[in-house]
Amino acid sequence: MNREQISRLAHADHPIKSPLDDDSVRQLLERALPSGHERVLDLGCGGGEWLLRALATRPRLHADGVDISEDALAYAREAASNLGVQERLVLHRQEAADFASSDSFDLVLSVGATHAFGGLLPTLASARKHLAPGGRVLIGEGFWDRDPSHEAVEMLGDFTDLATTVDHVVADGWTPVYGHVSTRQELDDYEWTLWGTLASWALDHPADPDSSQALALATTRRAEWLRVYRDTWGFVCMVLRQTSD
Repeated sequence: MNREQISRLAHADHPIKSPLDDDSVRQLLERALPSGHERVLDLGCGGGEWLLRALATRPRLHADGVDISEDALAYAREAASNLGVQERLVLHRQEAADFASSDSFDLVLSVGATHAFGGLLPTLASARKHLAPGGRVLIGEGFWDRDPSHEAVEMLGDFTDLATTVDHVVADGWTPVYGHVSTRQELDDYEWTLWGTLASWALDHPADPDSSQALALATTRRAEWLRVYRDTWGFVCMVLRQTSD
């Protein structure tokens, strides 16, 4: 099984691929889309879950999504058609960091996808290129809630603490106008759901040649979460505006 297959199975019961519940997603979109008729760009949109939720509740909204996964984009197209919003959604299959457009966007979002750009600040630099004057960025990034072990850093990456993360954003010319730090319940629900859903698929499909691999992976990932990073890693989403356009 490749990484994309694993992710699709594991996220079947948690389509937002970040530790956020539905209410948190709704509040972030409300803060990021104050007028309801914005043009939105999602850099690393996956299956378009954020865009689909925004389009479904804002009939004047238009959106573009960028991702390298044809399977994910196919899911987004089908879901958009089922919701009746396909005419307001344009999807692009390419590297998000390489995306170029003659249009500017009122909201650029990238939640849980900063690895595609090489980190938080490179993601913001890319977002800035697409942002209309007075526009907003919705960014989601991990941070260390307390000093991590060497094993945790090797596993998840070289994050900073929350205050330093915000300091870096501000020093880069951005002003946070809203934020949400994932709660312990959101973090735990996310991990329990991912690895429980993957394990359930394996148990429900014992004859599938990928079943044993999926079950072993779910067991390993659950143990890594519980033993290595559960008590140290956090996740923050911020709505940002440029301090000076």
